[in-house]
Amino acid sequence: MDLAGEIASTVASSSSSSVSSIDTSHDCDSPRGGDVDHELISSSSSVSVSVSSSSSASIQRVLSLIRSEDLDSRLFAAREIRRLTKTSHRCRRHFSQAVEPLVSMLRFDSPESHHEAALLALLNLAVKDEKNKVSIIEAGALDPIINFLQCHSPTLQEYASASLLTLSASANNKPIIGANGVIPLLVKIVTHGSPQAKADAVMALSNLSTHPTNLSMILATKPLSPILKLLKLCKKSSKTSEKCCSLIESLMVSGEEARTGLVSEEGGVFAVVEVLENGSLQAREHAVGVLLTLCQSDRSKYREPILREGVIPGLLELTVQGTSKSRTKAQRLLCLLRNSESPRSEVQPDTIENIVSSLISHIDGDDQSGKAKKMLAEMVQVSMEKSLRHLQERASTLVRP
Repeated sequence: MDLAGEIASTVASSSSSSVSSIDTSHDCDSPRGGDVDHELISSSSSVSVSVSSSSSASIQRVLSLIRSEDLDSRLFAAREIRRLTKTSHRCRRHFSQAVEPLVSMLRFDSPESHHEAALLALLNLAVKDEKNKVSIIEAGALDPIINFLQCHSPTLQEYASASLLTLSASANNKPIIGANGVIPLLVKIVTHGSPQAKADAVMALSNLSTHPTNLSMILATKPLSPILKLLKLCKKSSKTSEKCCSLIESLMVSGEEARTGLVSEEGGVFAVVEVLENGSLQAREHAVGVLLTLCQSDRSKYREPILREGVIPGLLELTVQGTSKSRTKAQRLLCLLRNSESPRSEVQPDTIENIVSSLISHIDGDDQSGKAKKMLAEMVQVSMEKSLRHLQERASTLVRP
């Protein structure tokens, strides 16, 4: 059977069989410029157009079906577009013409399975494709997505949250999405949504927060408590944890109310310290940024709450193993946490070893103090070994034959 016949056969069979079963697994793309895209990947075995055969002719056939008046044909085409674009940037470009008919599928009073298929196809079209992200918003997808965000279907809520996560990765879309009342709805999802919807919503908020007007709107919703609750529950090395800390860091910079809220929330500071110790490199950078901003805003008020949560060992490790930014932030925070009344020697410069030595005597709890002392000794040993290797390398370059 040729390709056209195979497509026709599949479309015909779809009207007499169940077509609502689709894979809803979520894979998070790598961040680009602090933003995150989200791609939903199908593992369905019922395929009719192989990726290798996505020639111009076969693409045109699928595009013809997505523009058809027949609902089953459009449903089939939406699923094909989703499947073919899940890993191929070339296919995303070829199927950019499908954006408007897919968006029109979101507006129809159709079965939920049709809305799901159109959302997933649009989502894959948008992944790592700035032009498609912009085109989807320009085609009017935002209004139906907002409706799905508020509907009673958990599945459509999840897909709407994932769509906003991907679309908000575009700098062009950020102010448009924020201006359409999405932010309070995303905060509501973070509070009451399913685990997946919560994760996607907080990452969408993190994307949107990089636009100043959006950050003001996020602050107005008082989102800190639900974000902290999500941070406490999620795996500290996850992308969700990273974006929670990124968003909290933005909130800390924005006002005293958020800073007071972090400290007054039971386990709030401790959750950030846990990310400092166990998060990804980027998450740890945001976590130390949260604590540094907190301490810099009012050292006398926030120094003790930070120290009480056992932050010193994590900061010590970060000064050695963190990113360039996090190492600098960790050193600054260690300086601020040091007791200002401790004796200073003019012959002892502000090295990490001296800073931490003055801190250790003021740490409450034998466990934390012992761990800090052990880590400090290891740091000194590593420093000495590096210095010795450097001297040996210098000496070898000076030896002449």
